[in-house]
Amino acid sequence: QFELVESGGGLVQPGGSLRLACAASGFTLDYWTIGWFRQAPGKKRERVSCISSRDTSTMYADDVKGRFTISRDNAKNTAYLQMNNLQPLDTAVYYCAGDPSDYCSDNLEFAVWGQGTQVTVSS
Repeated sequence: QFELVESGGGLVQPGGSLRLACAASGFTLDYWTIGWFRQAPGKKRERVSCISSRDTSTMYADDVKGRFTISRDNAKNTAYLQMNNLQPLDTAVYYCAGDPSDYCSDNLEFAVWGQGTQVTVSS
């Protein structure tokens, strides 16, 4: 059974940092393209970052560029999202998702989703 489990969310003050982890089980992470998404209350889910399986190329949404970094540790079968300089607008439930596709295409429909982890940025 393919499963993704997120961890690392929490409450942080503006300007602070968090590192989210996405642990995979049932499949080998380095052969899958991994995306991080978020959904704030009353808003649509949006993709904030993605790392491809084929060449580890990455993409970021415009409002997180320079602040968020996606990575993967194949030995640990885990992907990460390092989030720096967090702002209240970053408050959302963050989800990781995986797909056996090679690249982070814009219309990629990810096959496997985690349960989400809450990130709250507030003073």
